[in-house]
Amino acid sequence: MFFYLRLVKESFYFAINALRNNKLRTFLSLLGVTIGIFSIIAVLAAVDSLKEEIKGSISSLDNSTLYIMRFSFAPTPNIPNWKKEQFPDMTFDEYQFIANKIPNVEAATFQLNVGEETVKYQDRSITNVGIGAITHEYYDIESLQIAQGRFFNESESNSGVPVVVLGDEVANSLFDDFNPIGKQVRLYGRKFNVIGVLKKEGSGLFGNSKDTAVFVPVNFVRRIFGENNRFAFPAIMVKPESGIDLAEFNAMITQRLRLYRGLKPDEVTNFFVNQLQGFTDFIDNITGQMNVFGWVISGFSLLVGGFGIANIMFVSVKERTNLIGIQKSLGAKNRFILFQFLFEAVILAVIGGIVGLILVWIATVGLSQITGDFEFILSFKNMVIGFIVSTIIGLIAGILPALSASRLDPVEAIRTGM
Repeated sequence: MFFYLRLVKESFYFAINALRNNKLRTFLSLLGVTIGIFSIIAVLAAVDSLKEEIKGSISSLDNSTLYIMRFSFAPTPNIPNWKKEQFPDMTFDEYQFIANKIPNVEAATFQLNVGEETVKYQDRSITNVGIGAITHEYYDIESLQIAQGRFFNESESNSGVPVVVLGDEVANSLFDDFNPIGKQVRLYGRKFNVIGVLKKEGSGLFGNSKDTAVFVPVNFVRRIFGENNRFAFPAIMVKPESGIDLAEFNAMITQRLRLYRGLKPDEVTNFFVNQLQGFTDFIDNITGQMNVFGWVISGFSLLVGGFGIANIMFVSVKERTNLIGIQKSLGAKNRFILFQFLFEAVILAVIGGIVGLILVWIATVGLSQITGDFEFILSFKNMVIGFIVSTIIGLIAGILPALSASRLDPVEAIRTGM
């Protein structure tokens, strides 16, 4: 153990001496390792941050939640686009059929994905407000958190009365510190009674935070847009009971809806049952490809950095040939010389890697400050990966110089250095 500690100590001294005596050469050689580690860890940190933000955005939903609509979350190469454009929209009757006739459904909600609107209160107004036109079950499926008041109930939902639940930012902009419950806001040219305010959620990854939205009974909006409006994009959200076989449940819903729509066995299914798990798997696939791309691009920088470190070590062997001969003549074994130069190469690579990690940390802090709600994360796992990659680069780059140094003949080495 003492032998290896001594080796590390001497190797660290020689590495620092190389940095001190040959600043420009060592800097340029380590630059490749620094850039490579920075690139790899920056990509990994960005991907991890993206995953965490997506998980945060959908944390209120169960992965088993289904979205039934005429669009698919994933690519469908077996169905041409012109064919999908002809698919009919989901209907309110189909939502009622699923909610009341299909077993193992814990909750189902019907929603219209309509455009943004302007919400007014007295002389104040907010533009580009997202409209959540949904049925009352949405409250249970999304696990909404109410800060003031309540969500609309089944009776209000079915009758489509003009009541509204405000997002936190909308409520604060319209009412400041006043209690909005019981007040009236204008939307779609009508007066809506404010019955609730949601808790602050924070900005979503795709700008879809509930803080900047309002929620109204879908049946009120249906009267405005009509039943056959292709721009309303109706969808049915279904939350199955826990513990059931999801594949079997999906197949049952597909079969029941096909029968409800009167589709023949040879006709294509003209709707899509999208599972939230499928969306997260799609995101995982994309982020996985980003990781691979980052490793490939960073590999070129690491290759250059490895050659740079190998060059430093070969020069170091040449400059210290006389010292190697003296060490061997005094009884130093080949493995001592081998490990000495190998550890030196690893220390140089790790120094370059640490600089790269520091730059990533600075970048994550800076970007988090700039973007505000989106937080970039430099995890301990990624720091360990950076350290391990730096060590491997040092081992690979230093092995040939270390072998050449350990195989020097002591007499020839002393004579060469004289």
